[in-house]
Amino acid sequence: MERFETDAPHDNASKLALDALRQMVAQYAAFPQRALPTERELAVDFGVGRRAIRRALAVLEAEGHVWRRQGKGTFVGPSPPSALMSFAKLSGRTNFSEVMEARLHLEPALAALAALHASGEQMAILRRLAERTTHQQDACEVDAEALELWDSALHRGIAEAAGNRLMLDIFEMLDAIRLDPIWRDLRQRARSTDRLSTYSHDHDDIVSAIQARDPVKAATAMRGHLRALQQALDHVIYQDLEASL
Repeated sequence: MERFETDAPHDNASKLALDALRQMVAQYAAFPQRALPTERELAVDFGVGRRAIRRALAVLEAEGHVWRRQGKGTFVGPSPPSALMSFAKLSGRTNFSEVMEARLHLEPALAALAALHASGEQMAILRRLAERTTHQQDACEVDAEALELWDSALHRGIAEAAGNRLMLDIFEMLDAIRLDPIWRDLRQRARSTDRLSTYSHDHDDIVSAIQARDPVKAATAMRGHLRALQQALDHVIYQDLEASL
């Protein structure tokens, strides 16, 4: 099996581990009876801590891509994703406005398609992911890294449920830009208790519309969610501009 080299910053360890594990899961698809390497081995191979590996495996398990057997190990599920495309370098060639404009065109369409095409299993996975994001937001002390991880997993789950491989590839391109430390810092500074509560309700509305097979409502809920995020980020950028004058 191919080894994976990593050079991301430490605070991005869980997302980095998740991306690398997605590639490994794709490679193991032809060997469903072969266990993935142990957490210790994965941590060494990816150059991250075991905590990051456990978090990434938990996301993949919630998505239905891997399953675990006590004392036996972790195995690839029946529908592993293809290797994740790496487009993080694009972050230096675009800007906040372009990314949000692209997301506002793409993700409502993905939510609408998910409402039409998602299987019952995929809907259940989306509900679990939405609950995990809410759990992270309701914690006494918000874990920014975990919040980023589960939020990204939910949006990716919706993209997968849409059932359009090309649109999923485009989504992954945009999602890769989120790895840039500057973007991560911007999102973290834009968070507040009220905004996190709003995002939690947004996620619930989006998943509920998908489960109700209502593409119009799903697209509307996703568009409203992204506009709220856009406004919060605009506010932080405006504050930075004022401070620099």
